[in-house]
Amino acid sequence: MHLHPIHTRGAFQMNILMTGGTGFIGQHLCRSLTRHNNQVTVLSRTPDRVPAICGPVCHGVGSIDDLGSDSAFDAIINLAGEPIIARRWTAQRKEVLRNSRTGTTRKIVGLIERSDSRPSVLINASAVGYYGDQGDQELGESSPARDDFGHRLCVEWESETQKAAAFGVRVCIIRIGLVIGEQGGFLKPMTTPFKLGLGGPISDGKQWMSWIHRDDLICIIERLLDDPSLSGVFNATTPSPATSRDFAKTLARILGRPAIIPVPRLLLAMLLGERSMLLTGGQKALPVRLIENKFRFKYDQLEAALRQALERPRDPDRTS
Repeated sequence: MHLHPIHTRGAFQMNILMTGGTGFIGQHLCRSLTRHNNQVTVLSRTPDRVPAICGPVCHGVGSIDDLGSDSAFDAIINLAGEPIIARRWTAQRKEVLRNSRTGTTRKIVGLIERSDSRPSVLINASAVGYYGDQGDQELGESSPARDDFGHRLCVEWESETQKAAAFGVRVCIIRIGLVIGEQGGFLKPMTTPFKLGLGGPISDGKQWMSWIHRDDLICIIERLLDDPSLSGVFNATTPSPATSRDFAKTLARILGRPAIIPVPRLLLAMLLGERSMLLTGGQKALPVRLIENKFRFKYDQLEAALRQALERPRDPDRTS
């Protein structure tokens, strides 16, 4: 990978600020970036733990407010956001979800505005939930959306992100699908009922699951860092989305368990409330712009992605 910084700082190629760096995606991205000789500063509630979680070359900072105008970063990667399905969507919880996304992004844009030396690029997370529940409709980055809470949340998030462009920053927004990887993510709790022989599709199993392997997502982010010609919105999803039924069958086959017990829509609505739409709805989001720009996916087939995540323990320092 060849990265092109706007400033040279010692032996490092780029000086990068990252939020969400201690998470399921971020800690592996940090290790990949530092292996490519980049300096990474991670925003964390526990900054002292950052080197242990993200790698010894990384260091932590407790708040964006702790960074002054002389804090010069070549790039900012914002992956921050409270887990959307973890708790019931009360009015208070929805505000927490908004603030963890739009509030953090607003602070990042404020840092860019006051910086003496501004970053060349801001890469900001969003989600395929932007499109709402769209049935079998194939969705590229310019496809119209269907209104629901997930869509409105992403619109607010992306709108804050776009404000960085006013300060001469290249803005890239990645609408991320379900991320597959070992030791975490949505896959970890999903495997438990299958291992007990209680797994199956959600509802009728027809809803689409737009997924991405974590290794490919990391490569997408690194490509966006590397290529100054790329900006705007990108669907960070595989070219091969799967229905819930096919996903359940593939997962069950790998685990050597049956997949015959569907999870009723009504039960999910009772247990999860409004959040159930994340499971009973779906998006068939396709990486149109990545394909146009000749990005090559390592894991474009579901079975290979799941087998890598479930069957082969791996050194956490590796991303490929």
